[in-house]
Amino acid sequence: MAVAKLAYALQAEGRSVIHMEFGQPSTGAPSAAIAKAHEMLDKDTLGYWESPKLRERIAHFYREREGIAVDPDAILLTCGASPALILALATAFRPGATVALARPGYVAYRNGLKTLHINPLELECEEAARFQLSADMIAALDPAPEGVIVASPANPTGTIIPPDELKALAEVCRDRKIRILSDEIYHGLSYGAPTHSILRYDESAFVINSFSKYFSMPGWRLGWLVVPDDHLEGAKARMGNMFLTPPSLSQHAALAAFDCRDELEANIDTYRRNRELLLEALPGLGLGNIAPPDGAFYVYVSVGHLTNDSLSFCEKLLRDTGVAITPGLDFDPVDGHRFVRMSFAVSTELVKEAIERLRVWLPTMGPNAQG
Repeated sequence: MAVAKLAYALQAEGRSVIHMEFGQPSTGAPSAAIAKAHEMLDKDTLGYWESPKLRERIAHFYREREGIAVDPDAILLTCGASPALILALATAFRPGATVALARPGYVAYRNGLKTLHINPLELECEEAARFQLSADMIAALDPAPEGVIVASPANPTGTIIPPDELKALAEVCRDRKIRILSDEIYHGLSYGAPTHSILRYDESAFVINSFSKYFSMPGWRLGWLVVPDDHLEGAKARMGNMFLTPPSLSQHAALAAFDCRDELEANIDTYRRNRELLLEALPGLGLGNIAPPDGAFYVYVSVGHLTNDSLSFCEKLLRDTGVAITPGLDFDPVDGHRFVRMSFAVSTELVKEAIERLRVWLPTMGPNAQG
């Protein structure tokens, strides 16, 4: 957020800034979703509401994409994935419980756990493990944690857990009575590797998803949580007390977005091209140590040969070139000072321009420069 604040300040001064710091699509909502929103503004009072048709359409989405049956009543609509995460954690675990998660990983997992007085157990996931949790890692934990957070594709790395490993991880958790929370907000955004829902292998898992990534609707603040039967009533009670319902306008628009598959797939074609451009260019710029970006829209890059302070590195890059990227510190408080994350969810032309700015700037950074 410090980098983003600086980026917008420089932009306000008239500087040319390329925003590769945010994990959000640069495209807008699908056209039919926008048209539906205009229609509903004129004809609906937009009060508190949870759309039964949208829950049914999400359940159909699981049948269509995953071949699994999800009861629409088990789907709770939320104001984005962030409330879904807090709702899942508050429902599944009591204060003092321990939940394992990968490091590097999305900062809100760690901080959400701490906010609810749940102990985060961050497990170092190195490049050799594709920066992901494995069944063996969970099996080796003694004592077993009460829960584990799985993210595939992951933020910040974009890596995907292969289906056989995901199945093995689910089996270990079932045997050890470990509850799984699966963050699947980047499902639909992959470049060859399959993204399987944990629900294929574990019906007792909580699943978080969102309209912010694949559906290109981050500002509409709409997500959902699939809740297992044994926690459904508790989750509904907490939902009603903590969050009520998500925006009615967003629910109407999201239902229409399901019929915009061609537009949404065209967005992925743009991300795929952007990913290819970065993977082709960065090694030649001296940034060849990259996590395998199987999905999402990030590259997680080692800059340890250039700096031991990724925050200062990102700030200097932004001031000198106008290219805004994210330091790895939030994702990994131990080793993140040696990594940066670049989002390629911007336009292809902006990716090309960012590469050229990096090509000029990086040679000015000597080994072990501190920014």
